Amino acid sequence: MAIKTTETSANVTDFINAFADSEQKRLDSFELLKLMSNFTGFEPKMWGPTMIGFGSYHYKSERSRQEGDWPLVGFSPRKAAISLYVYTGNPEHEYLLKDLGKFTMGKACIYIKKLSDINIDALKLIMGETIKFLQAKYGKS
Repeated sequence: MAIKTTETSANVTDFINAFADSEQKRLDSFELLKLMSNFTGFEPKMWGPTMIGFGSYHYKSERSRQEGDWPLVGFSPRKAAISLYVYTGNPEHEYLLKDLGKFTMGKACIYIKKLSDINIDALKLIMGETIKFLQAKYGKS
């Protein structure tokens, strides 16, 4: 079974301008776009209708027959919060969250209200460890 969220050719800038529901979220989204592009070295791509991803890897689930491609890191400016897809959820990486700042955890993401609520250096550390972990586990694509 393949995952439904896949890379698309939609324009990232157009998406942010249309989807971010406040000026603060729009500005934070463009700042995250610049930060993640510069940090990862990957161009931003739309994944599905609402996620912006950087880089990708191909995975096969160990628990199910699901496999597919997924961004190494990414984000989405959702209505309630900005979703950051930057954390593996691996228990060995929990220590990385201690200096991040004000956030809540979802099942597969970190929610922030605004970018100024978090420590950017801690975010970079989390992204770096996540990318290393995913590329070691699944290989570089």
